[in-house]
Amino acid sequence: MNHIYLYALLGVALFVLGLNTLMVHRHLLRKILALNVMCSGVFLTLVALAFRNPQLPPDPVPHAMVITGIVVTVSATALALRLMLKVFMATGKSELIDHLGKSRRRGP
Repeated sequence: MNHIYLYALLGVALFVLGLNTLMVHRHLLRKILALNVMCSGVFLTLVALAFRNPQLPPDPVPHAMVITGIVVTVSATALALRLMLKVFMATGKSELIDHLGKSRRRGP
């Protein structure tokens, strides 16, 4: 197996791990961290697949997309953390509450 495909597979594994955490946990901070792990998996996959042919230089477009994605991810994370603090200040809990006042899901 080529090391490029190993990095791409690791990126897919990071995405799946983040997706699992996003669906399983109720705590908003864990959900935000899961989204960051998913984004890291996407970035790793994009960078790994930019090196398709070892004899040619890497494609610069995926690298530019990753740099732009990192900036967007940092901004979205800051916004999500601020919204999480607003939810915590309003409800006293760091999980989402539905319109009936009950927790959205029972479990971990």
